[in-house]
Amino acid sequence: MPDAAAPRDAAGDLAGRDPVARDAAEEASAFSHAPVEPDGTAAYGDHPDQVIDFYAPRGPGGPGGTRGTGDAAPAGSAPRGLGGSAPAGSAPLVVVLHGGAWRAPYDRRHVTPFADFLARRGFAVANVEYRRGAEGPAGEPPVAGRWPDTFDDVAAALDALPALAERTLPQADTRRTVLTGHSAGGHLALWAAARHVLPAGSPWRTDGPAPLRGVVALAPIADFETAGKLGVCGGAALQLLGGEEHFAERRPHADPALLLPTGIATTVVQGRTDVVVPQAVAEAYADAATRAGEPAGLTLLEDVGHFPLIDPAADACAVVAEEIAQLAW
Repeated sequence: MPDAAAPRDAAGDLAGRDPVARDAAEEASAFSHAPVEPDGTAAYGDHPDQVIDFYAPRGPGGPGGTRGTGDAAPAGSAPRGLGGSAPAGSAPLVVVLHGGAWRAPYDRRHVTPFADFLARRGFAVANVEYRRGAEGPAGEPPVAGRWPDTFDDVAAALDALPALAERTLPQADTRRTVLTGHSAGGHLALWAAARHVLPAGSPWRTDGPAPLRGVVALAPIADFETAGKLGVCGGAALQLLGGEEHFAERRPHADPALLLPTGIATTVVQGRTDVVVPQAVAEAYADAATRAGEPAGLTLLEDVGHFPLIDPAADACAVVAEEIAQLAW
């Protein structure tokens, strides 16, 4: 598990700060960017959350490509850039699954700057929305995820994606698809790549592996047992599966640490100072992969917490783009 050189921290020099204060500063930096409107949006179902936003690749068609600032289309405008910025089928497709503990307040909008960051490096990008947990009673936090709706949506989105991308974003080369996701979205990315090893009879099981170049999971909630012991995101994984009553029964259908080996190249990128989804969760998944005979790559970033991985102003985000490029190009 290589250690990357310590990336510059977009939130300033946070060395020595209290971990909670550092995390708050990193979160503030990541959420300081204005949302970026997509080039096009396509529905994969009838629910308002069953949509995928597409971002066209910018620059010369490689991970070093750049895009001018200030060119985001206003909401409600016609799709921009489709068919004009890169030849058809020329750019690898990166599928982004956002995090937020599978809870309703956190939708795909908060990762649109990250999606745009990838598009400016020459990737075609699909930013997937999905149904999340319902709002809780007055005074209570929102529930994490919906069973089975959250999983239904991710499966349906990935199944529909090749046809939707061909129609909406012709520059995308779906033969070079990489899944990425952050936090709860990292869990979903790992899960989506493992559908062919789900238990027999699972409604989401596929006959064979998805045609992916690989998965880059960013601080994923990748091992539910370890996440539960650490109380990650207020017990979000337990809530996702419907609570104690259903956890043991449903976990084999949902926990990436139990869905190995997949035969699909997988890299986990993890900040060593992450207090939201601690390093121990990533290490537990990596250990499970090794025991299954399919080691997963684990890139640990010094002096990096949870949010710099999706913060375009942080060097950690550039590390993420390079990890994706290693699989995609």
